[in-house]
Amino acid sequence: MEGLFSFVAANALARVREIGLDVGTLCKLSPMVKQRTPRDTYASSTRIVMPNDTNTLGNLMGGNLLNWMDITAAISAHRCSRRICVTAAVNNVSFKKPIKLGDIVTIHAEVTRTFNSSMEVFMRVHVEDHLSGEQQLCNEAMYTFVAVDQLGAPIAVPDVLPESEEERERFDGALRRRQLRLVLAGKMQPAEATELKALFD
Repeated sequence: MEGLFSFVAANALARVREIGLDVGTLCKLSPMVKQRTPRDTYASSTRIVMPNDTNTLGNLMGGNLLNWMDITAAISAHRCSRRICVTAAVNNVSFKKPIKLGDIVTIHAEVTRTFNSSMEVFMRVHVEDHLSGEQQLCNEAMYTFVAVDQLGAPIAVPDVLPESEEERERFDGALRRRQLRLVLAGKMQPAEATELKALFD
């Protein structure tokens, strides 16, 4: 057993050096906070739609918006975990109306719930008309991120405790959305999705 431990430790140390970290940096990492609120994880970003962001109709291309949301959601997930976070899934994106050239786009993101090493991030996209200043909700989305350690392995993240009634509703729904995603991906048997089954009982 000691030989196995020494082998694993030596390989882990080699991996740390390979990716450019030193042992001193690892030793300075602060202990994980056990709980956060959605407010603690809030992140936002604002952009103006430029000509190279649009399609031939003068509307923001959906792929560009997905990229902007991915970056903002990653920041929110990082504020929850204080770890490197990678995108695991795009659970849902709803496009309610086109976003035009010159519009000002603001993305609001916060973590709704965590599961071991994964985090569900809820986003709202508001668009401000550059002439009138009127703001409208244009998109909503749910992304899932996984926190990883310095070796790229999944690592535990703090619990998220909802404060408002709206946050509690999203918190409760997160487990159903997770089970649905896992069933569709073939990683969970439908019979095991107890929260989903309860909707039809």
